[in-house]
Amino acid sequence: MNLTRGLIVLVLCASSVGLNGCAEKVPPYGTEKPLNWPGHKRQVWAVAPAVNLSGQKQVDPLLQGDLVYQQLQEVMGITAIPVNRVEEVYASLRIDKVQSEEQAQLVCDLLGCDALIVPTVTAFDPYNPPKFGASLQLFAQPGTFARPAAVDVRDLARRATPGANESVPQHSSFFQAVGMYDAANGSVRQQLLDYAQGRQDPAGPLGSKEYFVSMDRYCGFVYHELISDLVFHAGKR
Repeated sequence: MNLTRGLIVLVLCASSVGLNGCAEKVPPYGTEKPLNWPGHKRQVWAVAPAVNLSGQKQVDPLLQGDLVYQQLQEVMGITAIPVNRVEEVYASLRIDKVQSEEQAQLVCDLLGCDALIVPTVTAFDPYNPPKFGASLQLFAQPGTFARPAAVDVRDLARRATPGANESVPQHSSFFQAVGMYDAANGSVRQQLLDYAQGRQDPAGPLGSKEYFVSMDRYCGFVYHELISDLVFHAGKR
């Protein structure tokens, strides 16, 4: 009886030592590099559903918009309005996308935000190594905007294209970030690995490889890079 009890105690002690040893070997989480809005006033930006120009049917405009929204939430100094709120405004205006700055300004006014981001997907290849091309168009709301008493969104779209003797407006509140990210390129792979620091479980089975096999995570990385570029240029104005 005493021998059996001694063996049980010995097994429990060995298990405890083994567990403690494993706990000490777990690699620590990394630290991601945060994004910050350089302006003094906090911004409110809305995210629209994506426009799919890639020719790939598996691209979901709402999902892509949600991925942009998730990345925008991480920017210090910017409050993000989700895609479904923009969808509601689109439905009330009977449009499926904005086709002019005037339309975007009206959407911003109805949402009470400072700017509208419209993502566009230009290339989509989810197979390892993934490839993703996209752009983010930022339509900023000018402080002088006043909503007209009667709004015809179709007329606003028609007026977006200058006439034969008209020039493109010089003082535009439009910003754009464009990129094509092919994970077969060494520089892109390094950017992705840097981005993954602090955003992955160091004890997970895939580690940073998860960003090469999960297209949603890879798209999130690309949108992070484009938002960084957008925030830098828009914040300077």
